[in-house]
Amino acid sequence: MTTNAVTSQSEKAFALLQADAEKIRQLIEVQLENLTMPQCPLYEEVLDTRMFGLSREIDFAVRLGLVEEDKGKHILSELERKLALLHDSSIQK
Repeated sequence: MTTNAVTSQSEKAFALLQADAEKIRQLIEVQLENLTMPQCPLYEEVLDTRMFGLSREIDFAVRLGLVEEDKGKHILSELERKLALLHDSSIQK
């Protein structure tokens, strides 16, 4: 593969990971806006499953050399920050 092809694949992989993270972020935002059931077990289960799936996607992309490990960790840390906000908001209500 040429350097341009590898760069293109890396950019595509990172864009896909960001898109998946954005979907999870939207779930978090909806929950932050509608805290009628902040401890909903179904919501928490779905969110945990999606977060785990994203972490596996990131790990796979890192192992393939398509995404730098620190960039993948940054995506997850941003989502974890949003989850912390959700938890704090649910405790305050």
